[in-house]
Amino acid sequence: MRKVLLLAGIPLLFSCNSKNQETADSYSGATSTSELLYPEEKHLTNIKQLTWGGDNAEAYFSFDGTMLTFQSNNAEWGLECDQIFAFDWSGDNDALAKPMKISNGLGRTTCAYFMPGDSTILYASTFEGGDDCPPEPERTEGRYVWPIYETFDIYVSNLKGEIVDTLVSGPGYDAEATLSPLGDKIVFTSIRSGDLELYTCDIDGNNVQQVTSELGYDGGAFFSPDGTQLVFRSSRPKTEEEIAHYKGLLAEGLVEPTNMELYVCNVDGSNLRKVTDLGNANWAPYFHPSGEKILFSSNHASERGFPFNLFMLDLNTGEVEQVTYDTAFDSFPMFSPDGKKLVFASNRNNGGDRSTNLFIADWVD
Repeated sequence: MRKVLLLAGIPLLFSCNSKNQETADSYSGATSTSELLYPEEKHLTNIKQLTWGGDNAEAYFSFDGTMLTFQSNNAEWGLECDQIFAFDWSGDNDALAKPMKISNGLGRTTCAYFMPGDSTILYASTFEGGDDCPPEPERTEGRYVWPIYETFDIYVSNLKGEIVDTLVSGPGYDAEATLSPLGDKIVFTSIRSGDLELYTCDIDGNNVQQVTSELGYDGGAFFSPDGTQLVFRSSRPKTEEEIAHYKGLLAEGLVEPTNMELYVCNVDGSNLRKVTDLGNANWAPYFHPSGEKILFSSNHASERGFPFNLFMLDLNTGEVEQVTYDTAFDSFPMFSPDGKKLVFASNRNNGGDRSTNLFIADWVD
């Protein structure tokens, strides 16, 4: 599910940085800076920008690490809403400017991930519910929501853009699927129980198992490097007022993502534990290659909702370290299979055109 729309929904206030002379549009996340890498970003080096223009996000590596799949709404590619693409991230700029389109161009898509063997990609799409992009929810002052489109199902496509399988389907929302590094299981979010819970299944879509069951939105899950654990974001309404608010939005096909924390559990749902208690929105988690730390995006340190930056949580000590320092938005981190690269989405260096682009860098522990 796309989250970069947060940049258009909550006001941003930034002052000029005397070192970089950055600017930020107070509602859009438009920024301009001459630097791709900020001096404080000690965990990153040799950074490279991979996309230019539109909103590009949720870039995930192939199993062999040579390709990335991502979603984009770049109008220069004739897109009206998110579609799925893939490319060789080490290619030259001409190759990056023309990535392979994987989705069929109908409806809205989200959350693409390579299947074992790297010859097919799974992603969620609304195309069975109609060829057009489904409408986005109205934005009113003081309310920011994500749509939970009931026509999202999970499909498998080959690299030619041909649907070869319907992996997870049924009435209601099925999306946000990712794969275990072991190549044996898939985790996804579904509303089939009446609430937004996590489920796992085998890579052929069989053996569906419910993982979470507590009231609240559970989503954006990823496996640990050894395939034994899951990390995910969650809202957990507790008071009568919070519960009524959550259920009322869910009845409209909406969730409000402004208060989320991170949780970890075993793949079967056992040993479920809350691992952050930072406040505001903590999301887009991904395990560090060691399996003992988690990279995630958060605005917990922001007074007015922005910026979002990447932070790293040590599961053993609870220590949280800031990793990126953009003035608007950094999110969707993913390590390469060998742990040497980090790909993420950012508003940095967008020249004031409001685009969210993909960046890849060498990781320094």
